[in-house]
Amino acid sequence: MHDEQSAEGPALTELRRRLDAGRAQDQLNQTQLAKQAGLGRTTVSQALSPRGGVPSVDTVAALARVLKLPLGELLELQRAAAEESGTTTGQEVGPGRPISQWDPHELEVHPAGPGDAASSPAMPAVRALPGYVPREHDRVLDNAVRDAAAGRSRIVVLVGTSSTGKTRACWEAVQPLAAKGWRLWHPFDPTRAEAALEDLHRVGPRTVVWLNEAQHYLGDRAAGERIAAALHRLLVDEERGPVLVLGTLWPEYAAEYAALPTPGGLDPYSRVRELLAGRTLAVPDAFDTAALAAATARAEGGDRLLADALSRADGGGRVTQDLAGAPELLRRYKQAVPAARALLEVAMDARRLGVGLHLSQDFLTHAASDYLNDTDYDQLTDDWAERTYAELAEPVHGKQAPLRRTTPRPPRRPPTPTTAAERPTSPPAGPVFRLADYLEQHGRTTRRPLCPPASFWHAAHAHLTNPGDLNNLARAAEDRYRLQWAHHLRHRAADFGDTDALVRLAWMREAAGDQEGVERRLRQAADLGDTDALVRLAWMREAAGDRKGAEGLARQAADHGNTNAMDGLIWMRMEAEPEVAGDRNLAEGLARQAADHGNANALVRLAVMREEAGDRKGAELLLRQAADCGGIYAQHRSIEIPETLRRMWPYGLEPDGTPTLPWQPSVSAQIRRRVRLDTS
Repeated sequence: MHDEQSAEGPALTELRRRLDAGRAQDQLNQTQLAKQAGLGRTTVSQALSPRGGVPSVDTVAALARVLKLPLGELLELQRAAAEESGTTTGQEVGPGRPISQWDPHELEVHPAGPGDAASSPAMPAVRALPGYVPREHDRVLDNAVRDAAAGRSRIVVLVGTSSTGKTRACWEAVQPLAAKGWRLWHPFDPTRAEAALEDLHRVGPRTVVWLNEAQHYLGDRAAGERIAAALHRLLVDEERGPVLVLGTLWPEYAAEYAALPTPGGLDPYSRVRELLAGRTLAVPDAFDTAALAAATARAEGGDRLLADALSRADGGGRVTQDLAGAPELLRRYKQAVPAARALLEVAMDARRLGVGLHLSQDFLTHAASDYLNDTDYDQLTDDWAERTYAELAEPVHGKQAPLRRTTPRPPRRPPTPTTAAERPTSPPAGPVFRLADYLEQHGRTTRRPLCPPASFWHAAHAHLTNPGDLNNLARAAEDRYRLQWAHHLRHRAADFGDTDALVRLAWMREAAGDQEGVERRLRQAADLGDTDALVRLAWMREAAGDRKGAEGLARQAADHGNTNAMDGLIWMRMEAEPEVAGDRNLAEGLARQAADHGNANALVRLAVMREEAGDRKGAELLLRQAADCGGIYAQHRSIEIPETLRRMWPYGLEPDGTPTLPWQPSVSAQIRRRVRLDTS
């Protein structure tokens, strides 16, 4: 409870005036207002009384919600009133810290220019930033910041290639919020995805959620979809707002997340795609004429960093890349001695083929041998590796190194219920290195048609331990017809607990006629949390005539979030055994269970059955229910619907006459085809 004050400042007076005016306009007495806001009568009375103290943030938020007043403006008045009176809000502090306490380099803004030469361990080097030149995307960012400051939660994800100024733009955009006391949270410990998933529910009002390199959050195989769902929940929760979510992505990741799944294929980014729809903002690679003119004016006004960068821009406008050290990185790569170039190309190939950020020294060193010709290999000295790593660690302009040693953060928290089933992955033994972003992207482009030599695959099999990395390389080897290496890498990935590798090995056992091996591998994957493996086991049980076992596995998968399980089981029975599908009660029960888990697809299929049975009203009702809960999948049209039913469809028809359906494709189509082939 706040102390009474003999006099209140102008901010508190204005706050009370707005709250009381809203109460009077809605014709509510204090008792009615307290009941609707879920607050105590005394709390409301003190919030409105000149004899009360400064109301808490939670109280102001609850009253603003009931009275439909602008939350952002009221929270700003509450903050100012608390500062005037020297009181605190008493609210629970969420993750993050005030924006004013962050250094931009802590948020991964690329440094530029030399540090203070007089630095010491006690006084670290000051890393300067060049003057900022606003561009067109900054205007859109500024609008989002103004909306957030006014009480409306927003999300913006900047999309651009490496070193184009995405992160710096976000940093400049949030500076007005720093003056208003906003906090900033950058989740990264123990990993970015784990930190976000664990603490997103704690984010409070007036917080910037900083998701630089958002692929590490949204693209995470285990947590990405759940992080997207948690962000959506945060953005629509008025009691936790306003918040501002800022992220950055490379174009290839943005395109991957936005791509629609193929009919019958998996859809690993459905929630991510929905979250990002209409919320991405392109950042150009180069400064346009207006931006170059503004940069030139700053340079002439004394900005030495911009002047230096413009002197090398050569009219191309790639100022931010120069400031971030990209040209020097490229020069270092192209002019490197053979051993250094070999290590860089191993790292490029590893990253473009799916290995994680942290590359072990043992892997890099042993993989490099076949990247050298015989002459260069014979000239290697005993200490070649030590000298070459030291050379590549030397920073270029912008304090980036072509290949720098790094230390992965160890996990410091106990396993949560969401991760308890996952097999722990031990970090690589010995030193690990990270390739510079610009060189990574350069390698993705220039080395795309090239296949790594044998030493690369051998070193990967011998020294990599991350199951996801091993499985990615198994797929890459298979795509390049390195089938023996694909086989060995996939088995090693399975041994370390990669569920995708286990499932692929299961189908290989099926091709060999080893049903026991199939079930063993699928069960291993299911035990590690792969619900698709449960679905595949269900199809196998169904094909074997074990309906009860199939239903149990499908329900188990649905209970763990796999919304396609029941839906696919219904269609399998409709196609394989018409007499079973004709059992309306059984089909409807399964369909409604699937719909309860978020899959409107099953209701559409049930509507088809109703219409074919002559129940037109029932079919129309089911279609409307499906439309109400499944509209986000409206672009998929893979269900054949009778002509009479098409005319009922509330979404309308496509230009080709097919109905627009709320359907997310699943693996069930592939499995059904397999079952029909096996039983024909």
